[in-house]
Amino acid sequence: MKQDQHPKRKISVMGREFAMPQSRGVRIALGVALCIFGLLGFLPVLGFWMIPLGLLILSHEFHVVRRVRRRLIIWWERRRRSGN
Repeated sequence: MKQDQHPKRKISVMGREFAMPQSRGVRIALGVALCIFGLLGFLPVLGFWMIPLGLLILSHEFHVVRRVRRRLIIWWERRRRSGN
């Protein structure tokens, strides 16, 4: 690997890893596009599933979204362990 080359970013969804684009701008545009098109989930092909995926991609770029994602994961795990 070259000195100026960064390691590839990957996201893990349901146990599978997917490579994200190298360009930060493309990752941000992809995350925003998924969130916007997810709002049109009542239309065929598009779905509300796109919103969490877009937020997951954006969480790798913005600390505010990352913080919310981590809090959600902690809340979900606590809820799951308590049996509710």
